[in-house]
Amino acid sequence: MEAKIMGLEEIVFTIISHAGSAKSMCFEALRLARNGDFQTAEALINKAKEELYETHDIQNNMIQKEACGERQEVTLLLMHAEDHLMNAMLAKDLIEEMIEMYKENKKYREMLIND
Repeated sequence: MEAKIMGLEEIVFTIISHAGSAKSMCFEALRLARNGDFQTAEALINKAKEELYETHDIQNNMIQKEACGERQEVTLLLMHAEDHLMNAMLAKDLIEEMIEMYKENKKYREMLIND
């Protein structure tokens, strides 16, 4: 993220935007994996991670300011953005595990077919 000063409203909507994009990418990756397209699914998961890293930088900046004594305004919108971020992060983690399950399932199905 650029080293620029962002207002609270811009921070909130940036977090929501990146988190929403990441979550959508993760669910698309899950659909691709279910259909056996693991390479594209992994590429989408990696793009989702990049989106989440963007929000992580913003969040860390706010935490560092707070740690240095600069009070951060906590609004309902900020809480909403954090909720979006946490849901996107959880979705990514769970979907990564589900993709691994699809891979294992495919491997076992292929073993059964080849026996």
